[in-house]
Amino acid sequence: MRTAIARPLATVPAALLAALLGLLLLAAGPARAAGGVDAASAALKQTQVYVDPAMTGRFSEAQAADLAKKLEKADKPIFVMVVPATPEYPAATIAGDIRAKVGVVGVYAIWRGDQFKAFSDPKALPPASADRIAGAAFRAHPNDIGATVNDFVDQAIPQTKGSGVSGGGVSAAAIVVPVALLALAGGGGFLLLRRSKRRKAEQARAELAQLRTVVDEDITAFGEELDRLDFHPGAADADDAQRADYTHALDSYERAKRIMEQAKAPAEVRPVTEALEDGRFALATLAARREKLPLPERRVPCFFDPRHGPSVQDVDYAPAGGAARTVPACAADAARLASGQAPDVRTVDTEHGRQPYWNAGPAYSPWAGGYFGGGMLPGLLVGTMLGSALASPGYAYAAGVDPNGGADAGEYSGAEFDSDNFGGFDGGSDGGFGGGGDFGGGGDFGGGF
Repeated sequence: MRTAIARPLATVPAALLAALLGLLLLAAGPARAAGGVDAASAALKQTQVYVDPAMTGRFSEAQAADLAKKLEKADKPIFVMVVPATPEYPAATIAGDIRAKVGVVGVYAIWRGDQFKAFSDPKALPPASADRIAGAAFRAHPNDIGATVNDFVDQAIPQTKGSGVSGGGVSAAAIVVPVALLALAGGGGFLLLRRSKRRKAEQARAELAQLRTVVDEDITAFGEELDRLDFHPGAADADDAQRADYTHALDSYERAKRIMEQAKAPAEVRPVTEALEDGRFALATLAARREKLPLPERRVPCFFDPRHGPSVQDVDYAPAGGAARTVPACAADAARLASGQAPDVRTVDTEHGRQPYWNAGPAYSPWAGGYFGGGMLPGLLVGTMLGSALASPGYAYAAGVDPNGGADAGEYSGAEFDSDNFGGFDGGSDGGFGGGGDFGGGGDFGGGF
């Protein structure tokens, strides 16, 4: 028992420690400790698993401890509850209440009485996926709580995004003694929030380092364009309009370098690529003035590689494994496609080797957003890794609204979440679920299962 709560208690005053030990002794006696949503949410903040003492005859303390260790090792924001079908766990509101009180963007699997259902935030796992996995696990292991919840967890782990929130060592006592954990809820919430902030900061630093290499390449390429430019502001054939374009390009270059040097977060990369896009258009305008050609239309950069400069036309293109879509292209890439050749695509380093930037993941969204803007970008990238991130409900850059209050999977968001993803049980003995798929008495899913 001391092992179970050694880490949380290290920060608890001596008086509270004594009180907690007393509560643990009481909980170990014949009378069952009080359960309910508050006790469950307190336990989930510590171990990611909660078993009401009334259910230990069907899902033992040892089974619960093993499951908690599995979740701790997986480091995913997945939470499991095993509770009786009693008023302490209201059928209609238990999922939403638990999500609000635990406050973590994640996946919540609840066995209540003889029913099982999973709820999730879209940033962690699409709600429909959580529902399908739960249905498959429930059907595969009728009336077997341990097999069902373990099957669910095994399937959900590789599909769930984000990091877990386990506080460290796990034991059955910590999982099934809700009174002591309830007393620790305040401290647990603080530790949870602190871990969440630290994890988010570490992720931001890693993503910024990843972006810095690519952005530095872009800045260098633009600087080389300026060096190669055969233009002298003081030349006899240079006019004020040409000098203004040239100055604009130089200013954009300096602005991009300055912003990148000061960038502390991935989102601060967007103004850098905005400056580079603006500078390249200024160079295109300068070139047209010098050659006595019509001034170019203001268009977004070439989709295949923004370093190619402003696009000149739209072309049909299908990325590998994706559907065809219309994208802006520079003259050179448009000509390549017209002749049946592959375009000159910008690739970046990933853990899977060099990949087109649209398959490098959501870290590149600020970089791409500065070049292409938020409105058109999801459409250009539909079906790609980056496009999936941009089109997600929680992506504030594309949609302007974040249903999780800005928190990513595994992060603390308090009660700021989309309650539509957290329906409820119907509370009856038939096994029907409200707010989603429907179990029949034999574990039969409706709603597409």
